[in-house]
Amino acid sequence: MQFPAPLTRGTLIRRYKRFLSDVELAGVGTVTAHVANPGSMIGLTEPGSDVWLSPNANPNAKLDWRWELVRVGDYLVGVNTAHPNRLIEDAIGAGVLEPLAGYAICRREVRYGQNSRIDLLLEDGARPPCYVEIKNVNLRRRLPGRETAAEFPDAVTKRGAKHLVELGEMVAAGARAVMLYLVQRGDCDHFRIAEDIDPAYAAALAVARTRGVETLCYACDMRLDGIDVAGAVPLEL
Repeated sequence: MQFPAPLTRGTLIRRYKRFLSDVELAGVGTVTAHVANPGSMIGLTEPGSDVWLSPNANPNAKLDWRWELVRVGDYLVGVNTAHPNRLIEDAIGAGVLEPLAGYAICRREVRYGQNSRIDLLLEDGARPPCYVEIKNVNLRRRLPGRETAAEFPDAVTKRGAKHLVELGEMVAAGARAVMLYLVQRGDCDHFRIAEDIDPAYAAALAVARTRGVETLCYACDMRLDGIDVAGAVPLEL
């Protein structure tokens, strides 16, 4: 995925009200940028951090900028949770995600379960449909035993736990279901669930796996001109 326009570098002043951030741009001054991330963004909102914004091309948008990347140490981290669905869809279409290869049709935001929409529905007449739920991952904590782990979630997510129940129900109905975590950073060597942050989500995933829901995790190649899905990340579940 290429960014449609060059990103603009700035200095983070603060993130607030979840979806807003103030950023200082050289030669421009302070601008307010949209934060497309409902999570807590632990470790990503330090004032003074180098960040990169994209111009908002939507003429109806209230803000002119969107926060895309932040530098943490030597690595870029993607904060925009609107990208993972497209990234995975593109990777499936390019045939680079072997576990999800070979389906003839890929549809987005298909209704299922209890008033839910599945991120991707893969279909092929020769086999059962495959329901793919995608979660953005950008958490890495400096805690004992967690220094190199990508973790999800970074905040309590009742909606995420609900989706796990519904994925299990799809398996029970004869479909295939996959919970896929996409890590928008390159400094993690394995993935784990942040059980201390959301015990209910951890329990829901454990139950879903016993019901046959598959779990996958992939990292991203993060660049200033774009983002691509990279290799699989080992699971520690």
